[in-house]
Amino acid sequence: MRRTARPDNDSAIPTITANGIKLYYERRGSGPRLLFLNGSGSTLASSALLIAPFAQRFDVVAHDQRGLGSTEVPAGPYTMADYAADALALLDTVGWERCRVVGVSFGGMVAQELAVTAPERVERLALCCTSPGGAGGASYPLHELADLPAAERAAVGTRLLDTRFDTEWLAAHPADRGLAEMMAARRSDEKTAEQLRGETEQLHARAGHDVCDRLHLVACPTLVAGGRYDGIAPVANSQAIAERIPNADLRLYEGGHAFFAQDGRALPEVLDFLAS
Repeated sequence: MRRTARPDNDSAIPTITANGIKLYYERRGSGPRLLFLNGSGSTLASSALLIAPFAQRFDVVAHDQRGLGSTEVPAGPYTMADYAADALALLDTVGWERCRVVGVSFGGMVAQELAVTAPERVERLALCCTSPGGAGGASYPLHELADLPAAERAAVGTRLLDTRFDTEWLAAHPADRGLAEMMAARRSDEKTAEQLRGETEQLHARAGHDVCDRLHLVACPTLVAGGRYDGIAPVANSQAIAERIPNADLRLYEGGHAFFAQDGRALPEVLDFLAS
């Protein structure tokens, strides 16, 4: 895996040049060192509310992954190895030999690739609402949604978020209805052609993710967290990860792909695990 990085001291915003592209990153909080890896299509701006609780207990480094946000959109195709190399280059730049790592959804795929490629760099690992690929099961092929009519795409996206989310359920559960509406609004934001290209390249890299046969190489305490009603990363995929990582702890929560927002136990337990 190639991995080269240098800080961009002449930049007005925090960036590094890693593997031939400029990566935008942020560092906030204090405490144990933690690398936060974001989900599909997510940027530091769109996930600020999720990152904030981690920054209250950790020294958090997070970045816009290649193709997204304020990071460059290089020519494709991208691979999961590319994403892991970017993350490792960022750790090199901030001078972290080892740290804790949390990956959410797509970020969990990157975290798995990172942890089997450089297990000596990871102290503790939390894999949230994610999949191992291969024989352990892939996450839902989100790249296929682009071919659906807008109304159908929105309906499918809602049910993938939580398999209980039909009209009757949402009418009876205002908090879940608000969550579904918020996520739908995020999906409907207007994007430039370059932003769409970066997101598409990420989705295609995601489709090729398969770390299943290498998960035994993970060498740190690991928490695998999933939502019982996740239509994107089903429970069986979380179980497959936990079965293959030595002594992994599997915890399931009352929610779907956004279980952090649905089950009040989830975020505190993930934070406590990483802080242990």
